[in-house]
Amino acid sequence: MPRTSATRVTCSPCAERPSMNAAEALAQRPGSRAPGSSLEVLKSTRRKAGEASFFYFDHHFQHNAVKVLPGEYFVSNEQVVIMTVLGSCIAACLWDSRAGVGGMNHFMLPESDASDVSGRYGSYAMELLINEMMKAGARRESLQAKIFGGAQVMAGFTTMNVGERNTAFVQEYLRTERIPLLAEDVLDICPRKVCFFPTTGKAMVKRLAHAHPESLLSQERRGNAATVAQTTSGGSVDLF
Repeated sequence: MPRTSATRVTCSPCAERPSMNAAEALAQRPGSRAPGSSLEVLKSTRRKAGEASFFYFDHHFQHNAVKVLPGEYFVSNEQVVIMTVLGSCIAACLWDSRAGVGGMNHFMLPESDASDVSGRYGSYAMELLINEMMKAGARRESLQAKIFGGAQVMAGFTTMNVGERNTAFVQEYLRTERIPLLAEDVLDICPRKVCFFPTTGKAMVKRLAHAHPESLLSQERRGNAATVAQTTSGGSVDLF
């Protein structure tokens, strides 16, 4: 299975590595894509149930961004940066290079019983993300994937933990659906910040210090993610 080309790093805080700026990253998208909407338009647009709606201006990338919280998703063909923070949760990033459409979800557990259908569960979150991608012009046979998260942020597990279950689920799901997995940064014990550029398929991830895992776990359970990340390309994932 394809793995991230990035080298392994420890969980200590690290200074940001030199990277392309937002204008350069977004300019390298294939073909002509829809320009980014203004922040006011993004905030005022009525959103569907489960669609991320926390928009802000990211000063690092000098571009509008949206935070995807646990149980949410976001799909776009515009110049917007999609960001999230993960512990044991998984974020799947899908991209159609021909359509220039990309999206991210953020789920907490692999599957639920039939009575509880929401984006908190991988089985529903993946179908929801794929369906919204297709509505935005993507083709199912053209989808490519990158996955992040699945960390064991709480010590003391003696059986298969939630992060491992989430990771195994999404890997098997992508295999079954024949969606190529271009890169992944999963498992380990480090929380992660992830950023995804939907028009280019670029992704970046930052390993976070394993200082307060209980706080992140609590945020995931409440569906309230914290601050975010930055990234890069078609088949690569950069650590920074």
